[in-house]
This record gives sequence, C-alpha cells and structure tokens, in this order.
Amino acid sequence: MRYIAAALLLVAAPAAAHHSWTADYDANKPVTVKGVVSKVEWTNPHTHFYLDVKDTNGTLTTWNFEMASTLALQRSGWSRKTLQVGDEVTISGFGGRAVTTRAVASSIVTADGREVFKGTPGQ
Repeated sequence: MRYIAAALLLVAAPAAAHHSWTADYDANKPVTVKGVVSKVEWTNPHTHFYLDVKDTNGTLTTWNFEMASTLALQRSGWSRKTLQVGDEVTISGFGGRAVTTRAVASSIVTADGREVFKGTPGQ
C-alpha cells in the first residue's frame, strides 16, 4: 500500500506543478516595452528573455519575459538564434502579479518591424 501511495504522488506531482499563466501574470495589466535583449535563458519548463529598457530619464530597467517551453518554441519555428543578446525588440504581453518588471510575452517585433512571435501567452 505504501508503494502505491508513493507512485501516485510521483505521477501527480508534475501535473500539479504546471499552472496556468494567469497564476503569475495579470490579463488586466497589458505591457509593451522596447529595449535590447540582454540575456536569453533557453531552458525548460519555460524560456526567458531579459530586456534592458531605458525610461525617459535614461534609467535602465531589466524586464524578464517568459515564454513557452523550448520544445513548443522549436515546433513553431524558433531556434536559439531567433533572439540574440544585443537585438533591439518591442515586446508586448501581460505584467506580473508580484513583480512589476516581469511579464509573459504575447508578441515580439524586431527593430526592422519583423514579427518573430505572436501568440497566446503560455504557447
């Protein structure tokens, strides 16, 4: 009986660990920022891109944008070279519930106007 309970916990843990994007991000907080990619974390379970953004006073703020898993991005045509450190982009998405400089990306447009991502958060 003990082994069955342990097996059930092992199977249930991954399902409980994954959550809706609305747990961390607020659909009522749309954000759009323009800046320079400063870091790329091509990792699972979610890929993250960090964007250095200067405000009108020249103050630099680093934003953390979360996207889907690397596998989901690869299936939609992405690679590790799609966004590189130093690329200037405009990213739109929905702001974090707890951290104001964190968001889930819904679109990414390069400086030359090329849209490299358009999707529903969590895709």
